[in-house]
Order: sequence, then structure tokens, then C-alpha cells
Amino acid sequence: MKAYFITATDTDAGKTFVTAGLLEALSKQGFKTLGFKPVASGCVMTEHGLRNDDAVKIIKASHSEISYSQVNPYAFEPAIAPHIAAQKAGLSIYLQHITDTILSSHNDIDYVLVEGVGGWMVPLNDQQTVADLAALLNFPVILVVNMRLGCINHTLLTIDAIENKGLKVAGWIANQAENSMELLQENVASIESRITPPLLGIIPHGAKQQDIAQYINIKQFLL
Repeated sequence: MKAYFITATDTDAGKTFVTAGLLEALSKQGFKTLGFKPVASGCVMTEHGLRNDDAVKIIKASHSEISYSQVNPYAFEPAIAPHIAAQKAGLSIYLQHITDTILSSHNDIDYVLVEGVGGWMVPLNDQQTVADLAALLNFPVILVVNMRLGCINHTLLTIDAIENKGLKVAGWIANQAENSMELLQENVASIESRITPPLLGIIPHGAKQQDIAQYINIKQFLL
């Protein structure tokens, strides 16, 4: 079993798009895949309880049977910072519960992808952040970079923070989440020259999830 933790330089950088796209692409290669979105804000109340659109996309893209509560154990209705949402709901986010759920759910799975929430240092409770969750899981990290003005600074800071946590950065993905970035190649080259982790792919603005294998080097995940 191979497992990766998916984080990003900021909110709305395309973590779910990349996570679901990779799950779908790996499934097409014949692998049994499983995705998790442990913490999610901005959920909608349904007849089955709170549901998050990102978590639903990840479930649909996974090639395995698993309950919603396992994929997304902490779901909050308001679209606000998760630790604040949890406080307002009278709950606490326990990282050990998340890790126990993930580590006990991947029998006979080839690839597990865990998507974080927001960026690398988003608080999950009074003491711990997304970085602490990733450290507990100890999976290699894939960084999704939102290619826009400021992305070089955001990428270098995030890579430094991940490595200072003692985790391996498996690679980074340049995602044009908001629009087609001006001087894209120059910005990509500037990042590449300053970090060690490899560039896994460049995703153009408007790309479709089912086509993600065209832009990301899936072979890197098969090694």
C-alpha cells in the first residue's frame, strides 16, 4: 500500500480536484484506491446528515467501498475555519480518531490519498494543526500550488514547513486554479530552481478531473 497526504499553498488551490483526479487515474490503471477528507467545513444538511461536496467527490473517485463517516469523520456546516466550526458545534477534533480511522480502513488497498483542509498550518483544535495530522500519519506529502501572484513565496514557505516537520515532500503540482497565469513557465522555473522536490505536473485552467493523467506524471506514483 502506498499513501500520500495532499496539502496546498492555500485554500481553494485545487486539493480536491487533484485528489479525486489522482484516485480516478490510478483506478483506471487497475489499482484499488481510497481517499479521505477527514475534516470539512461548508457542509450541507441532507437526509443522511451533513455532507461535504469535496468528500462526496473523493468517495465517487475511490475504487473501494467505505462509509461517508469514515471518509469525513468531522463535518461542519458553516464555511469557516474548522477549529472555530468545531467550537461552535460544541465538538473537538481529535487527531488520533482521524488517524485510527484512516489506518484501520486500508486493507487490500493499493493507494490511499488523504486530503487536508485549507493550507498546511490551518488549526484543527486549540493546540494542533493540519501539519500535526500529517505528522501523525507520516505519509509523504504532495503539495498543490495555486499558480497566482505570490505563489513562489507561498510554495517556499510551505515546503520549508513540511520538511521542518520531518516529512518527505513527494513532489508538487502547479495548478492554475483561478485562471491561466501570466508568465507561468517562468514562475514554475523559479520554484523548481529553489526546491528539491520534483514537479509532478502542470494543470491548465479549466482542465477536467477525468483528464488529470494528461497533466500529472502518474508513473511517479507507480514506482
